[in-house]
Amino acid sequence: MPDHRAIAAVAATIISSLALASDPWAPPAGYYDSATGTGTSLKSQLTSIMSTGHIQRTYGTFRYSAALHDADPNTPGRILLSYNRASVLANWDSGSTWNREHVWPQSRQPGSVSNSSTGNLGDPHALRPCNPSINSSRGNKPFGFDDTVGGFGSLGANYFPGDSDIGDIARSLMYSDTRWGPSLGLSFTDGTPSGNQMGDLSSLVTWHFRDVPDEFERRRNHVIYSSAENPSWYTNNRNAFVDRPEFVWSIYKDQSNDTQLSVALPDADGLSFLAIDLDPVFVGGSPAPTDVTLTRTGLDGTYFEVVATGDAASDREGRHNAFPITLVPLTSTTIPVTIDAAGTAGARSGELFIDNLDVTSGAGQGMADQDADDIVSVMLDVLDHANGSLDAGSDLNATTFDMGTVGIGSPGTFSVEIHNLESTPGFTGDLFVTPFASSGDSQFSLALPDTLIAAGTSASFTATLDTSAAGTFTTVFEIRADDDPALAGALAGDMLVLTLTGTVGGACPADMDGNGTLNVDDIDLFVGAFLASDLAADCDGSGTLNVDDIDCFVASFLAGCP
Repeated sequence: MPDHRAIAAVAATIISSLALASDPWAPPAGYYDSATGTGTSLKSQLTSIMSTGHIQRTYGTFRYSAALHDADPNTPGRILLSYNRASVLANWDSGSTWNREHVWPQSRQPGSVSNSSTGNLGDPHALRPCNPSINSSRGNKPFGFDDTVGGFGSLGANYFPGDSDIGDIARSLMYSDTRWGPSLGLSFTDGTPSGNQMGDLSSLVTWHFRDVPDEFERRRNHVIYSSAENPSWYTNNRNAFVDRPEFVWSIYKDQSNDTQLSVALPDADGLSFLAIDLDPVFVGGSPAPTDVTLTRTGLDGTYFEVVATGDAASDREGRHNAFPITLVPLTSTTIPVTIDAAGTAGARSGELFIDNLDVTSGAGQGMADQDADDIVSVMLDVLDHANGSLDAGSDLNATTFDMGTVGIGSPGTFSVEIHNLESTPGFTGDLFVTPFASSGDSQFSLALPDTLIAAGTSASFTATLDTSAAGTFTTVFEIRADDDPALAGALAGDMLVLTLTGTVGGACPADMDGNGTLNVDDIDLFVGAFLASDLAADCDGSGTLNVDDIDCFVASFLAGCP
């Protein structure tokens, strides 16, 4: 039994570097190293992180920088607008096509705005390109409410950003509150704001867990920051709540997040372990993902990170996964997991590590920050393709079997063996054989049902020659020899060609007196020999006398001698 805690401890040392290496929009290594506190201490640390080295940009420069950080990922030269996510031309046309939306309304912060304004009034993290009429309709309304769903629009004195933007808007406001609140007097409230307040805080926190940072938002955050992506207008600072969404609960709710995550029955520390043995696939196949059920106990929202190691993979990798705030104490989500089967045949394995990212510890052992990682171990056998052959010692795809001469009425059967040659010991797939076609004479038949043959083994099938009439006969059988079709990556193999030939004739078993004609004398002689246990009546040549010899004599007598 593996030591799951030891596995988790070793993995913890490499998870962060793996996550950074696979995410082009991640912050630089160490960017948040000083964010070690909780609550007001953590908020103060983030204020310092987001202020240090910050290059302030003006309200006017947003007219041009938006083309970079709000770019439509699908259409060059266009940007995506806030609230309605419309794609429009990026070129600034004096606000006719789009204008600049202050997410924290300019009337709810000190000062008046002009193209030279800096601070929160000109900060691209706090601005969005917007349809002019939508911007006007929103005005300076606060945002709400917690359980609202659907499209954007006014809700009385409040405004709903629309399902696609609720998280983006919440995190923009949290940035303004944290980066600029201490210096500008910006603050949050629940209910109706006044002065430089914004809200509704309860709604914003709820939305933050409902709508995780998508790739557009994460790229936007990075491009605003990056001198490489945005050389003329980069700010050299980031929105911490996009990069580290797990900080929200501690800063804006409490220090007792009650969540525990598990993939199986957890121990007291919240650690759980699940082993999955995926169905084998052939080299080149793509194993179907298996859904792992991740269960959250508790009512609070939490973000979690999924990191894949070894050959494991999941489309949920990364730290931007969340369970929303809920009234239901037990909820779940699915985490698809699969294995990279590229390369050669052999065993594959890997792990998923699932980390509850919440930073609070007040709820106690096994919850939030004290919830141990959950581990999913995944295993897969990748198989070499099957190889059918008509010979045990070589790859023989075509051969001829000659039955020789068989007397009329004598049995005409023999066994044909089909082999599955083992290419990679222990990792070669089953062979699926099935009749395909036959041509030539109809006197030969082959009893070959659809059959799976394991690697390194063979199966025998009976071929039969109809001996009721004299003649020389030839039949060609084509046999499909493919990979097991039930496994991913199965390929069609070579066609096996079996040619059967034989002659019916020669000595006439029913001519007991050997005079070349059949009559009652032959019947008397056969019956006498059979009753006397004389092997002269051994019509089928088996060395014993039984009913088969009677059948053989009758068939030969009725067929007549050639």
